[in-house]
Amino acid sequence: MQIHQLKRKNANKKSRQIGRGGKRGTTSGRGTKGQIARAGHKVRPELRDIIKKLPKLRGRGKNSNLRVGFKDAAVTLTMLEKVFTAGETVTPLTLLEKRLIQPISGRLPKVKIVATGTLTKKLVIKNCTLSAGARAAVEKAGGQII
Repeated sequence: MQIHQLKRKNANKKSRQIGRGGKRGTTSGRGTKGQIARAGHKVRPELRDIIKKLPKLRGRGKNSNLRVGFKDAAVTLTMLEKVFTAGETVTPLTLLEKRLIQPISGRLPKVKIVATGTLTKKLVIKNCTLSAGARAAVEKAGGQII
C-alpha cells in the first residue's frame, strides 16, 4: 500500500454555509424582517408570560397543599344503626367491608362519625373521630369510644 492509496475512515463533514454563499437564499432561511430575522435575536419565552399571569400563593407554606382534597369520610349515626348489630366494633376497616365508605386513591380514609339520626345499639368505636353530638349519642346508648 502506498500513501496515495490510503482512504480516510470517516467522510468529510459538510461545512456550515455562512452568509450569502451557498444553497440557502438571501435570507438564509430566516424569513424576512422582524426580530427573529436579525442577528443576535432573543425572543422572550412564551411560557414566562404564562407563569407571570398565575397568581402567587402567599402564606401557604412549604407542604401546605399535601392534604388538599383528602377530607374525612363522614358516616352518620343512622347508617351505623342500619348496618351494625349491638356489641360490634366500628373501625374504618369494618366500615369499608360494609361499604359505608370508599377507599381514596387506594388508601383507607380517615372517618368522622356525625350525629345525624339516632343510635339505640351499644357499639364499640375505634380509630374514628366523632362530633360532640355523636359522642354524646354513643355514650347515651351505652357504647364505648376507644
